[in-house]
Amino acid sequence: MQHYTRVLAIALALFVSAGAAWAECGDGVGDKPVYLTFDAGHMGIAPLVAEVLERQKVKATFFLADAKTTSGGSSLDDEWAPWWAARAAEGHAFGALDKGSSPAAVCAASQATAARFHAMTGRVMPKVFRASAGKASPQLVAAAAGCDWVNVAGSVSLGDDVASRKLTNKQLLQRALRDVRPGDVLLVHLGTWPRRDAWAPVNLEPLIEGLKARGMCFATLREHPSYRSQFSW
Repeated sequence: MQHYTRVLAIALALFVSAGAAWAECGDGVGDKPVYLTFDAGHMGIAPLVAEVLERQKVKATFFLADAKTTSGGSSLDDEWAPWWAARAAEGHAFGALDKGSSPAAVCAASQATAARFHAMTGRVMPKVFRASAGKASPQLVAAAAGCDWVNVAGSVSLGDDVASRKLTNKQLLQRALRDVRPGDVLLVHLGTWPRRDAWAPVNLEPLIEGLKARGMCFATLREHPSYRSQFSW
């Protein structure tokens, strides 16, 4: 009986450990990481995104920018400052979203976003940025590197900025669950204007659960080998 109880306890511990590793990659575990990232958007789905990430125990990386919101304000205004501060306190990672700066202006634009982030959260923004739609010219990347900002390239869009008439949420989810590979940096938005049927309320949690079922775990760009040197917290 003692032996059976001990075996059962070990099995239970292994099950709990495996479940934890599924969600968030840790030291020495999770050889199939994916990096879930969100670009600032109209923020209409932001509260839902926070709830899903908390429920699923997943940390993500958020890229901030001055984006128009559904209330007519900005994603960086005082209305949203508490939301960003809460995400920082939860341990998510952050960077700047460049929304079309010229090479000459990219350093100033990224630094302005970083300054606003510090004002909202009390934390220093790591010097990583992503160009809008993930498309940065070599000139922009080189200019940003001159002031120590590193471009996040090669992100895999999950299609939440595609018009609903072109691809349904079901089609986008099926495509993602089929095509996402370990090591991918996944790009989603905190609300997009072109899409009539919002992506996140239907697809975010099934996507996370589906990738977990494929043995993948979730990490922030803080853990990514190409970007972790830019992070101090």
